[in-house]
Amino acid sequence: MASQNRYHALVEKMFFDRYSDGDTNLPWARPDLEQAAVDLDIALPKNLGDVVYSIRYRSPMPQSILDTQPEGMEWIISGEGRALYSFRLVPFNRIRPNENLIAIKIPDATPEIIRTYAISDEQALLAKVRYNRLIDIFLELAAYSLQNHLRTTVQSIGQIEIDEIYVGVDKRGRQYIVPVQAKGGNDQLSVVQTEQDLKCCEEKYPNLVARALSAQFMDEDLVALFELAVEDGQVKVVEERHYRLVPAGEIEVEDLMRYRNG
Repeated sequence: MASQNRYHALVEKMFFDRYSDGDTNLPWARPDLEQAAVDLDIALPKNLGDVVYSIRYRSPMPQSILDTQPEGMEWIISGEGRALYSFRLVPFNRIRPNENLIAIKIPDATPEIIRTYAISDEQALLAKVRYNRLIDIFLELAAYSLQNHLRTTVQSIGQIEIDEIYVGVDKRGRQYIVPVQAKGGNDQLSVVQTEQDLKCCEEKYPNLVARALSAQFMDEDLVALFELAVEDGQVKVVEERHYRLVPAGEIEVEDLMRYRNG
């Protein structure tokens, strides 16, 4: 079976072995995947964590699981500790860019060689955000990339991955920790990643101010940046800005006057 089909079959069995009408929380542990694979006669991947990661972040739940969702609710896989998880029913909540928001023109500082060799949308997006200092501009502080694709363990969640994490300082000397999610054009933000990013910052960097961001391509040179918070189990937008990366000569006097007065 193709990996995605195997992963869906495993997750489907894990879910329906535990589910009854009206359930909202179904705990399980990573080793339970081994028994599910035996029952289904499926060869497990060497990295069991990839099954969980794929369904949490890269692909939707199997349709049979989606069919059990009440209107306005959705199932997520929530980390509950090291190798511990649960299927959790939460309010459906997605953040999409506001198409009516003005795009602020920024002189494009992305090196041509980066444009040529970036392999994926996510990689290209993180590079453009970094080289154009969009985190600094958006948050109005000096920000520095600390690490990308950070894999770490959070006590209350288990293993997580953050696309890129920045540290920053403002004019008053306050220091910040800034986890950044990178989303391609068709990806959508979910509460899972924002929750885990903020919990990671709380545990690993308790003395810094945490500000969770998401960057999303709207087109090749139009980047939407969101500052996010979690309230009542839902992701909320604190602030949203759109930045269009253009050659410096395409920024007109009228643009500068509008930005000066805004």
